Amino acid sequence: MEYLGHRLRQELKYYINESDYHTLRSRLSAVADPDPNMADPEGYLVTSVYFDDIHQSSLTEKEAGYQFRKKFRIRCYNRSDAPILLECKRKYGAYVSKESVPLSRREYEDILSEEYDFLLSSTFPLCRELYAHHHAQLLRPVVAVEYLREAWGMREGAVRITFDKDISASIGECDMLSESFEVRKVLEPGRMVLEIKFDLFLPSTAVQILKTAMTERCAISKYVMCRNEKRRRLFR
Repeated sequence: MEYLGHRLRQELKYYINESDYHTLRSRLSAVADPDPNMADPEGYLVTSVYFDDIHQSSLTEKEAGYQFRKKFRIRCYNRSDAPILLECKRKYGAYVSKESVPLSRREYEDILSEEYDFLLSSTFPLCRELYAHHHAQLLRPVVAVEYLREAWGMREGAVRITFDKDISASIGECDMLSESFEVRKVLEPGRMVLEIKFDLFLPSTAVQILKTAMTERCAISKYVMCRNEKRRRLFR
């Protein structure tokens, strides 16, 4: 399903504990395939620098439950600069889409230094869109979010199931590629987030495997968790 050229997917999120995780992982291993990008069976490290504007729109719109919104972020894996991706995640009611374009290390560093002019001449519309938001609303990096992601896929329904563990917020600077970059965990030990993404429907095979965890759907945002953790630390 597409809207304005973006592939739309449905996304369900749940908090689970370590016992749930081991049960689900055992069941998934019989019918799903591990993500081929996982060199380590425990998962791969995902780090994202999130943007917000002078009105804190991304934070307040998520907390208020707006059905149509978007967030900009820059993402890397295993704290490596190959690749670095500029992304925009958009929500359209029950559906979400994600758009990604590559950035060079120099371009990433320019953005963190608040030098956005190069974006205006980019061949990627997403880069020009980020420039427009920065110019109009002073969009800038506000927090980095990091977690260990274990991902599984099912061909039927194009289902992607992820366990996001050790969710952490940046302490101080947002530069995820800096040697001095530090994070602090935001959830208690053993608690993690289960995410289920699919196209038009969730196949019965997936429902049967996941139904024990799908008891209380939550409007979970790792971004909001980490923004709130950073605010708590500032006002202690």
